[in-house]
Amino acid sequence: MNVEQHHRAPITPASEVAAKSTDFIHTLINDHLASGHYQQVVTRFPPEPNGFLHIGHAKSICLNFGLALDYPGGSCHLRLDDTDPTKEDMSYVAAIQEDIHWLGFDWGEQKFFASDYFEKLYQYALQLIQEGKAYVCSLNEADIRAYRGSLTEPGRPSPYRDRSVSENLDLFQRMRAGEFADGAHVLRAKIDMANPNMKMRDPLLYRIRHAHHYRQGDKWCLYPMYDFAHPLSDYMEGITHSICTLEFENNRELYDWVLDAVGAKEPRPHQYEFARLNLNYTVMSKRKLLELVEQKHVSGWDDPRLPTISGLRRRGYTPESIRAFCKSIGIAKSNSTVDMAQLEFAIRDDLNTQVPRVLAVLRPLKVVIENYPADQTEVLDAPYYPHDVPKEGSRALPFCNELYIERDDFMENPPKGYYRLSPGGKVRLRHAYIISCDQVIKDADGNVTELRCSYDPNTKSGSAGAEDPTVKGTLHWVSARHAVQAEVRLYDRLYTVDAPEGLSDLNPHSLEVLPNALVEPSLREAPPESRFQFERQGYFCADRLDSTAQRLVFNRIVTLKDAWAKKAAKPSAPPPVTKAAPTPAKRTDTRPQKRPKADMVKLSPTQEATLLRYQETFRLSEEEARLLVSEPGLSDFFEAALAVHNNPAGLANWIVNELLRELKETPVAQLAFGPAALAELIALMDDGTISGKIAKEVFEHLLQHGGSPKAIVAEKGLQQMCDPAQLEPLIDRIIAANPENVARFKAGKNNVLGFFVGQVMKETGGKANPALTNELIQKKLNA
Repeated sequence: MNVEQHHRAPITPASEVAAKSTDFIHTLINDHLASGHYQQVVTRFPPEPNGFLHIGHAKSICLNFGLALDYPGGSCHLRLDDTDPTKEDMSYVAAIQEDIHWLGFDWGEQKFFASDYFEKLYQYALQLIQEGKAYVCSLNEADIRAYRGSLTEPGRPSPYRDRSVSENLDLFQRMRAGEFADGAHVLRAKIDMANPNMKMRDPLLYRIRHAHHYRQGDKWCLYPMYDFAHPLSDYMEGITHSICTLEFENNRELYDWVLDAVGAKEPRPHQYEFARLNLNYTVMSKRKLLELVEQKHVSGWDDPRLPTISGLRRRGYTPESIRAFCKSIGIAKSNSTVDMAQLEFAIRDDLNTQVPRVLAVLRPLKVVIENYPADQTEVLDAPYYPHDVPKEGSRALPFCNELYIERDDFMENPPKGYYRLSPGGKVRLRHAYIISCDQVIKDADGNVTELRCSYDPNTKSGSAGAEDPTVKGTLHWVSARHAVQAEVRLYDRLYTVDAPEGLSDLNPHSLEVLPNALVEPSLREAPPESRFQFERQGYFCADRLDSTAQRLVFNRIVTLKDAWAKKAAKPSAPPPVTKAAPTPAKRTDTRPQKRPKADMVKLSPTQEATLLRYQETFRLSEEEARLLVSEPGLSDFFEAALAVHNNPAGLANWIVNELLRELKETPVAQLAFGPAALAELIALMDDGTISGKIAKEVFEHLLQHGGSPKAIVAEKGLQQMCDPAQLEPLIDRIIAANPENVARFKAGKNNVLGFFVGQVMKETGGKANPALTNELIQKKLNA
């Protein structure tokens, strides 16, 4: 194998990891630093070592470590929140550290364990008891819950709430000494049982657990609760910004109470919440992931179907693609669900220009070329990057008279428009010759076992006169004598529904193992974690654990296109035929057939529900919403774009009025750009960077070439002119050159204003900010 393994060293510059932006957290930190409240940024990532990290944690990792990289002198601590001895294990600690390093981040010397603070936390608890701010409660768990009240009713004070300080101290010290059974007593904060925030109704601070701790052994049987240990650990470490997900929003009041109660001084940490990552077609709950692992519905925490970081790595995802995905979904204050297609787009986008193209046949069908010399082997020079000519690298591809092609690439009775191989038909073999199928060999059961073909020696790829305009199909293949056997694992989404509720929603076809696949000989020594595009098949990765030189194992990372969009568009069954339809007249018009009108398309119950949601939640018109749900793949495209830029009306308008007409000729999955690019384009319009006219110019570029709207705008200098100093001289010149229209405006002909605005837009190539231009012209004309 003469191509480098696809592996890039972790990249840590702030420009890639978490470039400064206008999200609310960066804005907050900028204000804090500018005011001098904090001198530097110190964040933390505090996972519990009771399971493996998943893609949701990756978002938090990228945010917290990225913030530290964004600001001079910044740092991010890794703190293992190990306060529950019943679930934690050192193997999880090792896995967490490996995942963070693999993503490209490092904590340096700043690695801590909450369990190292147990003595200090205990002393803080004694302080609260001595100051009458905490008490030992002897209610059982059920009674504590009952006494807490509800959202509409205040809680009742515990009968033990008024114990004396001395009694509380005595009981708490005996709790530490191990005199009491689990659940006999707890330590509670004395706050307010009528507080509208249920978290503030005398929350638990400590509980008894007679369990062996993986680091502290049997030294402790008294363990702090998260809401007590977390703010104090932040305080002791000098954390400035304690960033967590929205489910902890109600805990913020308790976070501040704990720090106030112990007398913590400013500058001290404060908690801020952002939206957690929810991904469809999978689960993110550690409990549910553990259930899948323990009940062996998957092979382990690193099963490539799981959203765990180790599972994504084993499947073949790159750290760069995960960082890009996390950046693309942004930092928001409201929860939403991100489409799996957006994660898949990130890995396709990363691998497309990085990995070599090779040939592999997953379900082999033998082909014998009868007019090719049986004792001859021809060595073809095949580029690894045929899509990127400047990129160097090729391999020797042996060609002989016996080959294998994909079984799906042959059809004995093909429909009209079938361009692959069929009896009497011709195809080109990738990098090789054009062949014709002359004979079909079958076994006793009528199954096709072999094809007898002939080749045209004058049609070798790259040679003069090699092209045949009648041949429209190109097939991948491998030499029967030189191919290497490999096991290929085809992974698909773990669940069949976008919002799975339980094990009954598991996808029974989430894994298909093909033990007898064949790959070209250049892959014979493919190292683990090397990635390739199997031409026409998808992106694949040599399994990091199972693949060896003696037994190659490749995991499918992702298909070349979004196969699930096609599944959603495919009808469940053909309509019943009641009578033979008349033979239509032959069409001479080669233009695309018109689609049926959206209001004539019968929607499924799921589509009807989506239609209603778009109208009620996003305030889209019925026509817009119906077009989005009736066009195959368009709803997924819209929601993936919405996850990047939250402007449903703007996105729907562009999709319906600009994108939809392009889909008459190009399916949405084959567009040169994805949802993130359209969302980025709308965002540039919304923040005033470009005008609507320029946006259409950028959109046309996207259709032809793909790319990033921001990069296109920067490269072509298309930024909108928003500085009055730039526009006023031009406006003055245009007004001076058109005195008759000035007179008409002053005579009350206000429609002349449009003439002047149009002239400015024409002079600036559409770059002038229309609103500012209008305002400046009116001001000058009325002067």
